[in-house]
Amino acid sequence: MVPRNLKEKIIRSLAHFPVVGILGSRQVGKTTLAKEIKTNIGRHSVYLDLELPSDTNKLQDPELYLGQFTGTDTLVIIDEIQRMPGLFPLLRALVDQDRKPGRFLILGSASRDLIKQSSESLAGRVIYHELMPFNAKEVGTSRDIIDKLWLYGGYPDSFLAGSNEESFNWRQAFIATYLERDIPQLGIRIPAPQLRRFWTMIAHCHGQLWNSSMIAKSLEVTAPTVKHYLDILEETFIVRQLRPYYTNIKKRLVKSPKVYIRDSGLLHALLMNRTLDDLLGHPQIGNSWEGFIIEQVIGFLPPGWEAYFYRTGAGAEIDLVIFGTQRKPIALEIKYSSAPKLSRGFWSAFEDLGCETGYAIFPGSESYPLGRGVYTLPLGEIDRIVS
Repeated sequence: MVPRNLKEKIIRSLAHFPVVGILGSRQVGKTTLAKEIKTNIGRHSVYLDLELPSDTNKLQDPELYLGQFTGTDTLVIIDEIQRMPGLFPLLRALVDQDRKPGRFLILGSASRDLIKQSSESLAGRVIYHELMPFNAKEVGTSRDIIDKLWLYGGYPDSFLAGSNEESFNWRQAFIATYLERDIPQLGIRIPAPQLRRFWTMIAHCHGQLWNSSMIAKSLEVTAPTVKHYLDILEETFIVRQLRPYYTNIKKRLVKSPKVYIRDSGLLHALLMNRTLDDLLGHPQIGNSWEGFIIEQVIGFLPPGWEAYFYRTGAGAEIDLVIFGTQRKPIALEIKYSSAPKLSRGFWSAFEDLGCETGYAIFPGSESYPLGRGVYTLPLGEIDRIVS
């Protein structure tokens, strides 16, 4: 079993908040993590999986069933809570009767209904954590492991598969199940072939500026329909829209987001890259590496940090700009090269933003200076960025 970095944060949150939520896409490991916490929490706990009829039957009268744990030391774990959004107001009432921390651990595949219900009903009573796929700090940072994580992605069943074929087949099955079962279960009525075509188009636009009108024309739908499709994939943790950074400097700035498929393994499955050789020969290799690194970086940023990209109409550009509290922006350039070189556009953007520190993240093994406070940085050392 791969230890998850999020585990200790969740346990700490259970010591301070009545309700703790774990959000993330399907099959990312939420249930496994919750059961591990259940084993290690050191007190009585109850686990309910709302995909099981036997557990949903227990909640035919949810107030009666859940109310029995009020005033006890029991941790109640509710998996796939988005299937019963009506539980949120009840959880609020139960928490208001007994505000002690660590009463409920709720798990959900994100949807607009889940967030809306929880924010309205549990405001001030809940803290959420996002569980992302495996990252390099969890599985290892040797070159072979990094290549495997990049190719297979970080979904546990994909990464832990015994062969390229087994991993690829798992990812293809994940995509089919997501389109044919998971999306309809969220109450979204879009033909699976149409959404798959849209998802594949995103794969071919991965890491590029989003052009909704071009996508709409290709799909023969309206721009609002394309936005609806994109929102669905973003809300279910499949796609990331990386927003551009705006400043008050007098520059003509790019305002469209860049769109990435968050898990590199799913990207490669959509691009039909079965092996590392397939990937290394694919025209999307640079954008694939960029998206992979962006997820690795964002996944370990401390609370309160924000990430953007920066680009001007004149060609000044930085792949990722991160901001911490009361700190100057840090510039990150992402290069799939053994000897990364920084462009004139990077240095122009570096100056525009008043950066004092920057890194070129690359697949090499040594960090060395590139000048003006910028260093190369292997993936295994990315925690230096915020240290």
